[in-house]
Amino acid sequence: MKEGRQVLKHLFQPLTIRHRTLRHRLNFGAHTANMAEGGLPGERHLGYYRERAMGGAAMIVVEPVPVHPSAVLTRGNFLAGNDAVIPGFRRITEACHAFGTVMIQQLYSVGQHGDMDISFHPAWSPSGLPSYHDSDGSHAMSIAEIEEMIEAFGQAARRAHESGFDGVELFAAYHALIDQFWTPWSNRREDEWGGSLDNRTRFSTRIIERIRQLCGEDFIIGMAVSADPDVAVALSVENLQEIVAWHDARGLIDYVTCGTGSYFDFHKLIPTVLYEDKLGAPFAEALKQVARHVRVQAESHIRTPENADTVIGAGQADMVSIVRGQIADPHMVTKAAEGRLEDIRPCLSCNQKCWGRRYRDLYISCVINPSAGHEFLWGGDRFEPASAPKRVLVVGGGPAGLECARVAAERGHRVILAEAGAKLGGQFRLAGAQPRRAQIQDYIDWQERQLARLQVEIRLNTFVEEDELDSFDVEVLVVATGSLPRETGFQRALPAMEVLPGADRTNVHSIQEVMSREARCGRRVVIVDEMGHWHGPGTAWHLAEAGHEVVLVASHSSIAARIAGTSVDWPLRRKLKALGVRHFVEHAVKAWNGDAAILVDLRDGEEIRIEGDTLVLATATGSVADLAGHAIASIETHIIGDAVAPRLADMAIHEGRVLGLKL
Repeated sequence: MKEGRQVLKHLFQPLTIRHRTLRHRLNFGAHTANMAEGGLPGERHLGYYRERAMGGAAMIVVEPVPVHPSAVLTRGNFLAGNDAVIPGFRRITEACHAFGTVMIQQLYSVGQHGDMDISFHPAWSPSGLPSYHDSDGSHAMSIAEIEEMIEAFGQAARRAHESGFDGVELFAAYHALIDQFWTPWSNRREDEWGGSLDNRTRFSTRIIERIRQLCGEDFIIGMAVSADPDVAVALSVENLQEIVAWHDARGLIDYVTCGTGSYFDFHKLIPTVLYEDKLGAPFAEALKQVARHVRVQAESHIRTPENADTVIGAGQADMVSIVRGQIADPHMVTKAAEGRLEDIRPCLSCNQKCWGRRYRDLYISCVINPSAGHEFLWGGDRFEPASAPKRVLVVGGGPAGLECARVAAERGHRVILAEAGAKLGGQFRLAGAQPRRAQIQDYIDWQERQLARLQVEIRLNTFVEEDELDSFDVEVLVVATGSLPRETGFQRALPAMEVLPGADRTNVHSIQEVMSREARCGRRVVIVDEMGHWHGPGTAWHLAEAGHEVVLVASHSSIAARIAGTSVDWPLRRKLKALGVRHFVEHAVKAWNGDAAILVDLRDGEEIRIEGDTLVLATATGSVADLAGHAIASIETHIIGDAVAPRLADMAIHEGRVLGLKL
């Protein structure tokens, strides 16, 4: 730790919470990994949490456990109210305790915001208000049901205690059930459970008292809250201060962790690149101002150890939770402690494989760390030396080639990476040139540093021809040559039209040409947004900021429809509107006349003429894998990434990792 303290002098200091002392102030907070199998924690869960404990997290808060049948929210939730979970959790706590990690389990019910399609149980809430999760209503709890829920929380804590956890964290954030009792808007009761502050906090008080009865004094009780000051009906920051101070004065809780957003404003729960760094720090600071005994933890877009050190050094919090950063690099803490900040794999804040997969009710993973969720299969985010090191040529320096070259070199292979362009990164680098997406560039820079450390021979501006393969003197060829724009303007909504009329005109360009600055656009730009991802909107943002008048045309029902599950779509559309970008959804471009696009309304066939100086195609690309067809028989050959099939960067990196592990 000595070297790390010289760099981050505030973060690597111990902190005592009740009966346990954290080695430092950087934790791995609660989030739904959604990995349960049959409602039980299994090998996937064990590998996931063990890797973060091994990586140095001071405290791990294992994902929320539904305390009651009405609280079940995901397919991968743990069994509610069942002691069968204890053996699996005990394996996790014992494995993580071996690394000195304090282990906490979060307990939750989201109350009115339940999901009956998963729970097959009415959602229970203080006053029967509708869900903001789906279109269902909720059931106003009777006093007997309130007592039942209190006991359910207590028994869930008892199971956590018997599983070896050092404490529990009560989920009172995002306008979940406990928060619903605190909030006058959602608590309209006229009995002893509503009205005054004492009555509205009775539910949380009784839960905590029951946990203390069942689990004893040597058991941490924390509470998760969130601030959503832009929503009028949510608790204000001053309300949160009052509630935290109320619990603190009575010695009910040992720590409080503060995030951002709620079911009213879901996009701030897991902030993407459209939000500033350290988003949650000011709210944690507000709670710290009223806390006399409890420890305060800050979370929400505190992306890096440097961010965390700044927050603690400024007195905004006692400790910090970084979740996505430790999904991206489970060894973040150890690297930071050793002063190796440049070796930390940087999170993209993209949400595409963490929240994006959870949104689809799958177990979570990570775009740039495909070992996340697969630790039990791959031996963690670490590498075993190859039994027989080989000479490997990787052709193509995009995300697939970079990852394969890095992993192969980590395992002891001698690697040459040949890239036709002047820089590494491929089309991923172009994505990183879009506004607010520079974290992609940070990731590519990280890959370059790792390749240099591993002594990978990088040859830029090197287009490899089939008759040159012999000259490389290698045993393995990896074709990672990616894909190129098709330039046909093909749109899935118009499958019979193989080529867009006018696509061959000189004022038609691909987004790749625009973002690489190979193309110069006129003042008025029409973008065919075929992908529904970042491709079209990100390019529109780039052009609009440069002063162009931009029109986006999408066949989907909304702009950025395919990234709705990342929580970036709404703030992105809001940004585009502020920049004056116009859009037509449920439309396709039928023709480009050189000075106008002819749009067709997919609902009724009505045509619209939109004048423009340039047409930009955000459309599908085509694989480039010619080299693989000419490979020498004596050379072991593999194809990965877009060279196999054009997809997003996550699959390219995944395939690069898998092949690197197999070589």
